[in-house]
Amino acid sequence: MRSIPRAAIPILIAAALALALANGMRQSLGLFLQPVTKDLGIAVADFTLAIAAQNLAWGIAQPFAGAVASRFGFRPTMLAGGVTYATGLAIFAQAEGTFAIMVGAGLLIGIALAATASGMAMAVASRPVPNAARSTVLGLVSALGSTGPLMAAPIAQGLMDAFDWRAGLIGLVLLSLCLLPAAWIAGRVDSMPVPPARGGNTSALVAARAAFRNGPFLVMAGAYFVCGLQLVFLTTHLPSYLVICGMDPMLGATALGVIAAFNVVGSLFFGWAGGRWSKPLLLGLIYVTRSLVLGWYFAIPPSPTSTLVFAAIMGFLWLGVAPLISGAVVEMFGLQWQAMIQGFAFASHQLGSFTGALGGGLIFDAMGSYTLAWQAGVAMGLTAGTLQILAAIPRGPKANPAPA
Repeated sequence: MRSIPRAAIPILIAAALALALANGMRQSLGLFLQPVTKDLGIAVADFTLAIAAQNLAWGIAQPFAGAVASRFGFRPTMLAGGVTYATGLAIFAQAEGTFAIMVGAGLLIGIALAATASGMAMAVASRPVPNAARSTVLGLVSALGSTGPLMAAPIAQGLMDAFDWRAGLIGLVLLSLCLLPAAWIAGRVDSMPVPPARGGNTSALVAARAAFRNGPFLVMAGAYFVCGLQLVFLTTHLPSYLVICGMDPMLGATALGVIAAFNVVGSLFFGWAGGRWSKPLLLGLIYVTRSLVLGWYFAIPPSPTSTLVFAAIMGFLWLGVAPLISGAVVEMFGLQWQAMIQGFAFASHQLGSFTGALGGGLIFDAMGSYTLAWQAGVAMGLTAGTLQILAAIPRGPKANPAPA
């Protein structure tokens, strides 16, 4: 860590702050499901459709945001994202029906996340540090960035308890304005030179073709789909599930806070581990373990104790994927188009997120419970994790022909 240039430190802190704010506010939106649907008289599926659209818009926009940042700079890209985030929250706060929720909480916040959250923060953090320290630094930035719900969830829930859900969203609007100074400072990375890609500098089209012809990358991107499905199902539906089961509504906010706290430990650990062992293999182990824990929790009646234990384990396994995915992309393709190529993988993640958010709502509205939703999530997670592990196992060197 001593090899990190002094000029990189404020950039890394700002990238972590932007990640914390963007993710913290996004992960807190599930707290609004019950009060919004009751107040406006809309179905759970209507609310989750907006969250699903948010994740889909995020995934579609991520490669484009990455390409724009690589071409024109991270500072203007992230500043635009901060303004868009605040605008989306403000529209959501004034919503009287599903259309405004779809535009504000869905499309605008989704686009904003592409320019401010994990894909952008990890790309910023990768540039100003040497190769030997990169995995550990990415884990550290991811860890600091995972503390966002510790700020956003209590603010939102506290204002909702004291006033109403609109007051909770106004609190998030004010919090989102902190993205602007974070984006400005993180944008200093634009002045730092980027090492040329292997084989020299390439165009975005050439880099994209290389990514889609790379077998290990495609397996990693496919498994990332299930990762998104599981995690957004939880952030969207866990607070509602707990209320339905008769738990205190504050338990949902507490669980999100515990997830955030253990995200710190998990991100630090997997950032460190990714510098020592196979990143794709670690990803597969995360997916399998996470699915087993998910199955255990939903198979038993929830209690405050089981919920917090579950949140702690899931938090440890949650954002640890971020430094592993980012580091693997740099190892495969270099830094020049990292933000764009990482965006392709993240688009798959967000398709999964769309499925997890919307699918959970549709299943609940149709069947009156989340049972089929969590069972499907567990089965898909075990399958994806196993395939990722198999793809990561070295096949061994080809035998050299015997000398003549």
